[in-house]
Amino acid sequence: MTFATLGLIEPLLRALETLGYQTPTPVQAQAIPAVLAGRDLMAAAQTGTGKTAGFAVPLLQLLTIEGPKVAANSARALILCPTRELAEQVHASVAEYAQHLPLTTYAVYGGVSINPQMMKLRKGVDILVATPGRLIDLFRQNALKLNQLQTLVLDEADRMLDLGFSEELANIYRMLPKKRQTLLFSATFSDDIRLLAGQMLNDPLSIEVSPRNVAANTVKQWVVPVDKKRKPELFVHLMRKGRWKQVLVFAKTRNGVDALVDKLQGLGVNADGIHGDKPQATRQRALDRFKSSDVQILVATDVAARGLDIEDLPLVVNFDLPIVAEDYIHRIGRTGRAGNTGEAISLVCADEVNMLSAIEMLTRQTLTRKTEPEFEPEHRVPETDASGQVVKKPKKPKKPKASGGGGKRNLGKWVDSGDVAPSEPSIKPVRKVPVFNTGPRKKK
Repeated sequence: MTFATLGLIEPLLRALETLGYQTPTPVQAQAIPAVLAGRDLMAAAQTGTGKTAGFAVPLLQLLTIEGPKVAANSARALILCPTRELAEQVHASVAEYAQHLPLTTYAVYGGVSINPQMMKLRKGVDILVATPGRLIDLFRQNALKLNQLQTLVLDEADRMLDLGFSEELANIYRMLPKKRQTLLFSATFSDDIRLLAGQMLNDPLSIEVSPRNVAANTVKQWVVPVDKKRKPELFVHLMRKGRWKQVLVFAKTRNGVDALVDKLQGLGVNADGIHGDKPQATRQRALDRFKSSDVQILVATDVAARGLDIEDLPLVVNFDLPIVAEDYIHRIGRTGRAGNTGEAISLVCADEVNMLSAIEMLTRQTLTRKTEPEFEPEHRVPETDASGQVVKKPKKPKKPKASGGGGKRNLGKWVDSGDVAPSEPSIKPVRKVPVFNTGPRKKK
């Protein structure tokens, strides 16, 4: 199969050839004809398999062939993304696909001044890529109208719910025309997202080109047990031992990012960090320097788990495990992309065992453990498996009480640290799914 056999027009075929696209990926082969046919669509595929082209290429063709010229302060198609980084990356890809087409594209997001964005929208754009918060700001200031909208794309909608955008999504839904095409693309589909799709999509076609919630098989994964306080020391040890050249590291908190970056820089390592407290220009500069190999170690919160497309990234390190298990798949999906191989190492301490168990249950695989000599944890990390259970260590037999008085003090029951049962698996935070006032939909 080729892109030509999918019915794409010549300017798009020329752009794809320039970009080195040879044959459609499985998600592209199934999604492109469905989008061209005007169907609503739910598509799940592993990260790095070409989802963006799967919706952007046919969308560009529909806009080129159909519909009137875009009006002032309007958009004909809207692509919603959860983060600024993903919005930038999606827009860059759309612009590359559209290089030979008479269409305009633009991206809007928070963290930068809204005034230039308002000026740009005055003439209208054919495809607008946006984060939810900034989109609502522009709409409320009358800088954007959506009555001309033909297609809505939700890219990584599960992440939008994780980031607390449920209310924003409900508000955006009320702003949209009832008659439209809606496309929902993601690497994972939680039950919440399937509920959301049932409210926003009309008789959608479902595409799943890979097993649900499975990490890419091009990524070699393993876990290194360690005490929490020794994680920075272990990271530096592994970095020097493995002679790491380019590593993307995920930490749980913004303070954790800053602390690790400060430690690495203090050791003379060229490191930088990105998180939500940093201005967008600073985040983009750090990312650009990492992509050009001017920065060796980039430490990030989950703001970078999706949307970072780094060519031939060899290694991802989970300095902390993610609170939401699905984010593990997106984190390690930054490596092993486009058929390349990669590695993902997770430094896991005892109080993260429930997170590890949730990840193994989600991905349906038990992660290999590799204890690093001289870093064996004092606080044992209980065994886990893909069933989602924490495997308790067998109790040691009790030592018999000493016979006779002998003046010895009764020390009570002997308890080994392994006898202490791990805490019950933590309950995954309930994500609030927006409830829409869904009246009868017009047939397309």
